[in-house]
Amino acid sequence: MAVRVDGRWQVSYELHFTNTSRSELRLTRATVLGGPNETPLADLSGAVLAADLAPVNTIGHTKADPVLIAPGQQAVLFLDIVVPEPQVPHEFRHRFSYTTAGNNKALTQWSDELAVDSTKPSLIAPPLRGGPWVAIHSPAWPRGHRRVFYTRSGHARLPGRFAIDFVKVDDKGRMTAGDPDLVGDAFGYGDDVLAVADATVAAVHDGMDEASRISARTTPPADEDAGNYVALRLPDGRYAFYEHLKKGSVRVAAGDKVRTGEVIGALGFSGESTGPHLHFHVADGSTPLGAEGRPFEIRSYRKLGHYDDISKLGSPWVPMVDGKGATRVGEWPDGNDVVSFP
Repeated sequence: MAVRVDGRWQVSYELHFTNTSRSELRLTRATVLGGPNETPLADLSGAVLAADLAPVNTIGHTKADPVLIAPGQQAVLFLDIVVPEPQVPHEFRHRFSYTTAGNNKALTQWSDELAVDSTKPSLIAPPLRGGPWVAIHSPAWPRGHRRVFYTRSGHARLPGRFAIDFVKVDDKGRMTAGDPDLVGDAFGYGDDVLAVADATVAAVHDGMDEASRISARTTPPADEDAGNYVALRLPDGRYAFYEHLKKGSVRVAAGDKVRTGEVIGALGFSGESTGPHLHFHVADGSTPLGAEGRPFEIRSYRKLGHYDDISKLGSPWVPMVDGKGATRVGEWPDGNDVVSFP
């Protein structure tokens, strides 16, 4: 499904490979072609291919030869394809080149057609007010949302395929007004979290304790990663998830009707969280880990700048060229953009 990102159309999906042979296979090239004329949209090889391919037992870890797929092993290729305007292709095909152990001659294989869903992403109001907020996400991080599979009921899913962690900063990029280890001193902690649509509350979890210091955080079981959360059923049938909410802050119960902009809870530090922030994503099911992440677009926000390197978070970001920012309408914030909401 195509989503609008920073003035371009992007389709994000994964291809799963299984080596059913007795030989080691080394993927050397992957080409993505779109439309009836099979226009090349992406051509991955070398370091780019190695960065985007991850054998399933090494996701989140480094591997000496990341393009090597051992006998019986599965691997996932994470793709984020920028597609031409104004017409998004109705289908993609993929051409792969690979070599086998002891043979450097490249072999080629084609995939079947992959249909592009013509359904529109969920169009939502902002989940927060004001800012600046850093919209943190990246497909390249081994343990980022984009690459974290959860298996429930025999199916591996990516709930956070389009998830964003919203971290509040000040105009100098600082994340705290005092002690950086003290949760209560973090900008954004306790801020109102808002309903993004006229919706029905599908699920609620509250009461999970939070550490008062970031250094005192513990790693919960996977089923508690979301911490305190609210899930809303949106008018299009998808679900909006708000995770890591402040204990005792949730103002709604399952079955309640909420209006756009209504306060439903407060930003917190519960669950699997490295610091106070709002984890937000949209999915096709009502449980945090048992649904596939779906794209969404925010009706309106202002892009103030971005971080080229998110490790620089806490220091000034790179501002927009004009220094004033730009209003974005109906887009998904790009990775590590700095934004503000009405």
